[in-house]
Amino acid sequence: MTSPPPHLQDRLSKFGQEHVLRGWDALDADTRTRLVQHLSAIDFAELDALRHQATKPPESVPADIRPVPITPAAFTAEETARGAEALRRGAVAALLVAGGQGSRLGVLKPKGTFPAGAVSGAPLYQIHAEKVLALSRRAGRPVPFLVMTSPATDTDTRAFFAEHANFGLRAEQVRFFQQGTMPAVCPHSGRLLLEAPGKLFLSPNGHGGTLTALADSGVLADLVSHGVEHVFYFQVDNPLVKVCDPGFIGRHIGTGSEASSKVVAKTEPGEKVGVLVATNGRCGIIEYTLLPKHLAEQREPTGELSFRAGSPAIHVFSVPFLERVTRTAAGSLPYRTALKAVSHYDPHRGETVAAVGKEPNAVKFERFIFDALPHAERWLAVETPRAEEFAPIKNATGPDSPDTSRAAQVALHAQWLKRAGVETHGHPVEVSPLFALDADELAARIPAGTTITEPTVLK
Repeated sequence: MTSPPPHLQDRLSKFGQEHVLRGWDALDADTRTRLVQHLSAIDFAELDALRHQATKPPESVPADIRPVPITPAAFTAEETARGAEALRRGAVAALLVAGGQGSRLGVLKPKGTFPAGAVSGAPLYQIHAEKVLALSRRAGRPVPFLVMTSPATDTDTRAFFAEHANFGLRAEQVRFFQQGTMPAVCPHSGRLLLEAPGKLFLSPNGHGGTLTALADSGVLADLVSHGVEHVFYFQVDNPLVKVCDPGFIGRHIGTGSEASSKVVAKTEPGEKVGVLVATNGRCGIIEYTLLPKHLAEQREPTGELSFRAGSPAIHVFSVPFLERVTRTAAGSLPYRTALKAVSHYDPHRGETVAAVGKEPNAVKFERFIFDALPHAERWLAVETPRAEEFAPIKNATGPDSPDTSRAAQVALHAQWLKRAGVETHGHPVEVSPLFALDADELAARIPAGTTITEPTVLK
């Protein structure tokens, strides 16, 4: 196209966004086409209303907030058998949220490619995919593996899986789909920010974008057509997650829950983790920054924190619930705003403007998956031991870093080996999911009395 569509120019002019067309004549045809497509999809009135939210005080916590009722992850044989039977029927799919890059880890690649194995250095994608493969072998049929990417990670993620032959999974077993994006704007003027000439500064629309992406991509309809009844949701940065835990799935099914969540006990009142709470009989999550100090520090007679149900972002959703939410609630899930400092292209100056320290110069918009939880009529919170299932890799150093995650993996597998009567003499041992998914399977695979004399990967 030689010039922008007149109706688009009129819309941009109405909302003071004409600056994005500066340098139009110098853009190539593909860049022009993408720019028009992106601009045509933006609701500028909504965008401006959302921007104003970023400058408002945080929402107050509901007055009737209560600690969420919790059941322990001590699953009965009946619950475990029920979950295993659902896997054998093909009624469960695993959904991995993998839209983030490892920028906080010092790499600009999909976080799933980060070496996380305690001894092997296996990437996160491999660890999760091999858990799905091991589950498929147990179930006697392929467990569908859904991988939600973002525009920033999609190409590299697909290539990484292809390069590694899907880590042993069947090609038709793995389904990639992309989450959506939202433009970033100036917090003062509301003007769209640009990444480069003719290229909007777009950010993934948050893990809450899973819902619309599932529906818009056709993946949700495909799950229904193949008889999938439950979706196990987890995030890429946690190598300890028990993917499609049969006991958890069995309890979810047995209680008729629509949305079930695992929780871990907070280590201290100020831990930076969202907290599951109950409000008016509904389940929800409050971000740690919004939980008042007196509630964060409130304790039970036992000494436990009252609001201790930290969220490791591990859920099971019934497919009918996902269908209902994507039909009626996904579009209304609130966008949450964040003020950020970013480098961006200034079309007036014709150059990139670097971020100055931590001074915010952009508003980003995201939806969060936990905003779907209050829509569940029946829900469940299950407390799982942190040491068994939560060791995320988020930061380069300190808490939730590669070092702390690898140490947690080694400690867990050392417990499994000790129970199996195996002596490690303090050497780190990593248990591949393809060798054993849990302590019982490990004990059945390795003879008691075995001695390990060096760092080892059991695979």
